[in-house]
Amino acid sequence: MKQNRIFISLLAAFLAICSVVKAQPGEKLVKVHIAPQHGDWVYKPGETVKFDVSVTKNDVLLPNVEIRYELGPEMLPPVKKDKLTLKDGKTVIDAGTMKSAGFLRCRVYARYDGKDYDGLATAAFSPEAIQPTTTLPADFLQFWDKAKSELATVPIDARMTLLPERCTGEVDVFHVNIQNYQQARLYGILCVPKAPGKYPALLKVPGAGVRPYYGDVANAAKGAITLEIGIHGIPVTMDPAVYTDISRHALNGYPTYNLDNRDRYYYKRVYLGCVRAIDFLFSLPQFDGNQLVVSGGSQGGALAIVTAGLDSRIKGLVSFYPALCDLTGYLNGRAGGWPHVFNDPTHNTPAKVETSKYYDVVNFARQVKVPGFYSWGYNDVTCPPTSMYSAYNVIQAPRTLYLVEETGHWTYPEQWEKSTQWIFDFFSKK
Repeated sequence: MKQNRIFISLLAAFLAICSVVKAQPGEKLVKVHIAPQHGDWVYKPGETVKFDVSVTKNDVLLPNVEIRYELGPEMLPPVKKDKLTLKDGKTVIDAGTMKSAGFLRCRVYARYDGKDYDGLATAAFSPEAIQPTTTLPADFLQFWDKAKSELATVPIDARMTLLPERCTGEVDVFHVNIQNYQQARLYGILCVPKAPGKYPALLKVPGAGVRPYYGDVANAAKGAITLEIGIHGIPVTMDPAVYTDISRHALNGYPTYNLDNRDRYYYKRVYLGCVRAIDFLFSLPQFDGNQLVVSGGSQGGALAIVTAGLDSRIKGLVSFYPALCDLTGYLNGRAGGWPHVFNDPTHNTPAKVETSKYYDVVNFARQVKVPGFYSWGYNDVTCPPTSMYSAYNVIQAPRTLYLVEETGHWTYPEQWEKSTQWIFDFFSKK
């Protein structure tokens, strides 16, 4: 029994990490290495970018390998394509320049033994100067204040079920079921240190998709209450196959549900659910009533910023590669944020564009007043860096950006370690 509990605790800790940050991609037999010649990957508008390219097998340059490459602004159709044969396995590609702030991407495909291998690199042009294309509605604050007032009239009606098989000698683990906005329920996994006392709290908000959750036992064991929530109004302890079925059918495409109506859009209940999770944490006798950090990656990175912008009870935030940033970028000739809704012409209607402004992370970033830790890379093709900088650059609160240029929609362990250290350093200062 003891061994089973140790295994479950370790599994839960691992899955907690995976729910926030994606793992580094696996190794390939043939590697396509690409990097801008500037060590920091940053250029000034008008400055020429050259990419060093090499193709290796067993860490040895691969001779006479055929490549094809594409150049252009990230996420947009390439402006240049060409083919080359690399006699000694390496070359330099002159990519030209950009006239304004943004990101220029080089993608290279190498053909070896009948199979294609690829790599990419992205040069930044004055990323700190990128400004959003979305605008702030005049009644943005009033809209969300009214929504929060409506939520406040709904009883929390919290139901906690102990999960003995997930508990450890130091931590109690519960499945929680809370009343949310418009008769929906909010489910999550709560982990509470067993030792008597008052503790800070960490609210963990989820990335996109539909899945079970296991709770953050590891950080609870370090001395923080952790609450990991789902957003879809369904229990988070069911068989994984159930979530697969739901994601393929009932919740397939949920990020665009009712996008033409700001009061019925799918994310209204989601954003308010994050506020309701805070209500629940404040109801716990073990919570110290002050130290509360929200953390997430991708959709969760977006929700972390949204929650901090919506609710002053949040004291700090951690956001990895936030989604839902500057959604209207595609309508202005540049990359927009996940879920890339306006890259699809069928969604380009005035009603949907207007609704998006009330949910765009940029407009919540404008409201953030607490310190934050942020981390991403330039090679992200899910949450383009142009969109993320659009939100980051309007934040007026203290910011720490841990940039790992070569990463895409994934992280190195060091990024995870630094974010955890930031959280507990933040707790210790209060």
